[in-house]
Amino acid sequence: MTNSLTFAIPKGRILDEALPVMARAGVVPEDGFHDKANRSLTFATTRDDMRLIRVRAFDVATFVAHGAAQLGIVGSDVIEEFDYAELYAPVDLDIGHCHLAVAEPKGAQDTGSASHLRVATKYPNITRRHFERMGIQAECVKLNGAMEIAPELGLAGRIVDLVSTGTTLRENGLVETSRIMDISARLIVNRAALKTDPRVAALVEAFRAISEERSAA
Repeated sequence: MTNSLTFAIPKGRILDEALPVMARAGVVPEDGFHDKANRSLTFATTRDDMRLIRVRAFDVATFVAHGAAQLGIVGSDVIEEFDYAELYAPVDLDIGHCHLAVAEPKGAQDTGSASHLRVATKYPNITRRHFERMGIQAECVKLNGAMEIAPELGLAGRIVDLVSTGTTLRENGLVETSRIMDISARLIVNRAALKTDPRVAALVEAFRAISEERSAA
């Protein structure tokens, strides 16, 4: 019996945009996937040889990198944060656009000459590298959410977080001070699976063709 493929998809902001693209590539979840009351993490698809797992975005990268899933969709921010050697991101899906930015309280004292800053973020690796390029040591306070209230509560003077419209920053009295990277969703694959399973390579080509068609439209 042929081993099933496992395709990892993220909960949250990317998912709604990803589903139509996945469907065009032949990756269609069972009806129960769309039931808001369904708390399952694993779902069948219309393909007998594929199942979906729906997990947190950071976990998508981990499952694929370690071979527990062969393919997945995740934001380029997650790829950059983990930098897994076994992870390959061959296709930019041109969805899930936002950017990663540094923000601080409006009217904050200028610390341009500071050599050390405390920053609240879900992205400690990206954050450290960003500030290192400016000769600044960043002490990162790892948070998984509610980043915007960290400066007000004295936890950190700055935050590094995803920004889409900027509304959440403004509502919490913060202003963007620098843009670290633009982000879009990518198809990711396990490198070993790509080399050994022709079904993985075929799916990469299907997603690539869809991406190229969207770009040309």
